[in-house]
Amino acid sequence: MLIRLAFFGLMALGLAGFGTVAWIATRPEAPSPSQEAVVPKVRVLIAAHAIHAGALLKPDDLGFIEVVKGQQGPDAAIDSSDARTSILGAMVRHTLAAKEEIHAADLLRPGDRGFLAAVLRPGSRAVTVAVDAVTGSAGLIWPGDHVDLILTQSLLGEALPVGRRVAAETVLSDVRVIAIDQQLVQGAEATPKEAQARTVTLELNAEEAERVSVAVRLGRLSLAVRAATASAVDPAAPPAEAARATTWADDVSPALRGGKVNAPAPTNSIRVYQGAADGKEYRF
Repeated sequence: MLIRLAFFGLMALGLAGFGTVAWIATRPEAPSPSQEAVVPKVRVLIAAHAIHAGALLKPDDLGFIEVVKGQQGPDAAIDSSDARTSILGAMVRHTLAAKEEIHAADLLRPGDRGFLAAVLRPGSRAVTVAVDAVTGSAGLIWPGDHVDLILTQSLLGEALPVGRRVAAETVLSDVRVIAIDQQLVQGAEATPKEAQARTVTLELNAEEAERVSVAVRLGRLSLAVRAATASAVDPAAPPAEAARATTWADDVSPALRGGKVNAPAPTNSIRVYQGAADGKEYRF
């Protein structure tokens, strides 16, 4: 009897074990990490920091976040090199908080109707000057930057000391750049790289515009980028500093100092006329 009970117990255990093995074998495998469904995401352009209304977008104003595709805000700007290029120089219609998504409705782009009227402060003028790749800071200036306008000119006259024949002076200080090259009228389209001539459009008042018109006839203009301010249109920004005095060649190069020592020695002359013939000049 005991042997029979033991036999039936072993059979029951065997059947239970077989059933367990069969259940495990027929159970679907858990999906591996590589088999899990991949949720598509997109990169959306955001404000890298707080941007005040009226500011012109620069490269360091732009950042991005990744969001699930379809969950980005309406009309959000999808991050790409073309998208970034297309909005550089655009004016921000209202203040953007840090990490806030950028939408097309937030911007007024160069070339859009009413762009100049919106960008310029009351009483300001848009004046365009031509600069080359070097005097324009080698392409490092962006709309929204503030610059000083420096005039360098060569002065003629043999009587001038050598150290006074080249001079540089700051014509205007702390003026805002509102467009580079053709961005003003053709959006993000830029001048071809091989072209040397560039144009920079500045925001000036009436008097400053006249000074620039004279300066472009006197000599070579170059731009010096100023440190960024808290806001490009901050009414509480400090007034522009006074322009520095003229810098002469001998202020830069000690070798030219000495003034009249290096200038041609003055000479006396007399012209003698004989009848109707041309006079003959004698120097002594």
